[in-house]
Amino acid sequence: MRLVPRRGRRLLLAAVAATLTLSACSTTGTGGDRDTTAAPSAAGDQFPVTVSTAFGDITIPRQPQRVVTLGWSDAEVTLALGVQPVGDADWLAFGGDGQGPWNSGRYSTPPVKVGTLEVDMEKVAALKPDLILDTRSSGDKARYDQLTALGVPVVDIPAGAQSYKTTWEQQLDLVGKALGRTAEADKIKTDLTARFAAVAAANPQFKGKTVSAGVKTGQGWGAYVSGDGRVDFLQKLGFTNAPDIEGLKGDNFFVPLNQEQVGKLDADLTTIFLIGVTSDSVKSDKLVQAVPSVEAGRAVYLDDKAISDAFSSNSVLGLTYALDKVPPLLAGTLAG
Repeated sequence: MRLVPRRGRRLLLAAVAATLTLSACSTTGTGGDRDTTAAPSAAGDQFPVTVSTAFGDITIPRQPQRVVTLGWSDAEVTLALGVQPVGDADWLAFGGDGQGPWNSGRYSTPPVKVGTLEVDMEKVAALKPDLILDTRSSGDKARYDQLTALGVPVVDIPAGAQSYKTTWEQQLDLVGKALGRTAEADKIKTDLTARFAAVAAANPQFKGKTVSAGVKTGQGWGAYVSGDGRVDFLQKLGFTNAPDIEGLKGDNFFVPLNQEQVGKLDADLTTIFLIGVTSDSVKSDKLVQAVPSVEAGRAVYLDDKAISDAFSSNSVLGLTYALDKVPPLLAGTLAG
């Protein structure tokens, strides 16, 4: 894999972790005696089931009852399939039960937070899981080996996938099969795919327009490229990622932009994600305000945390919420 310059690594980490804070990932308590279990599906798959991953075929011998979710959005997908994880990684630093406002009330008992980039193995072990999901993660072999050392089936990123690039469809397939709920997963996939198509059809003005997905963090500017869920969302609505940004694409879903490259955010429509900065600070940033599309008023500032987090979640429930909220913002800005 191509090495990312130091500044790029800092920006990439910010993009991966979004608004992640250490305090949000270190909730105390182990919860080893928790009785939250996964109720069996009425028409669930027959166990054992085998799931193909980047680390080979993983066999899950019986219906999981105590699931720990470690990958980005793994908990949300698990909840969408009717299973409550006992342990979770709060990637977007929601706090509480680790879920966005569009998922409120899905837990009867909040999960134990066990870490994100670095997992607290003692907490995971104390939860006595019978399945660990890490389907959208770094895909790092050392992390995988640590998890499998707990003696529990670990479903990591799919075969052929790259770090953090598991699509929502792949994630849904992996989690659905691991939980024995492929029928439910297939229905959710069909419904969400149809929803994307319906929203695209209702907004024909999006088709063929270029869009850039810029991001400002405390470390500087960057942009998302194809392979990232945000860009995938926009492409499913008919947009084309800005060629100047796409031309910078390397092995990651995100590219850092130096001062000379910020102008590459110019497109028919420029979207701007905010991580650790305010919209006012971006609107007063002379560098980005000089970008032609921004100067012309064709910029969408994703400063509503719920909308931005749903957009960034790239999972079935968050995307459903984002499809309600994001297209009107895009349409209104394009219309001027």
